[in-house]
Amino acid sequence: MATGRPIPPAHPGEVLETEFMAPNELSAEALAVALHMAPQRIHDIVRRQRAISPDTALRLARYFGTSAEFWAGLQTAYALRLARAAAGSIIERDIQPLTA
Repeated sequence: MATGRPIPPAHPGEVLETEFMAPNELSAEALAVALHMAPQRIHDIVRRQRAISPDTALRLARYFGTSAEFWAGLQTAYALRLARAAAGSIIERDIQPLTA
């Protein structure tokens, strides 16, 4: 049954945790060691308290055999969904498209 409420956007940390860490039985500490990063960065990402930076995207891509663009794209899509939810209707109302 639809409630009419928008589905909250998935944080890239959720994808990291559920699609990459859990299937590989990786803890945040183990992943941090493998990526040569502070464990707190990984903890913050999976807790949805930190964005995936370009540096982190490069490290995750190398480790998991993905692309940095994959991780950066998840982060950008998440940020855009939040911005659209916060200001999309105001922007639609206030900004007029350029006409030729």
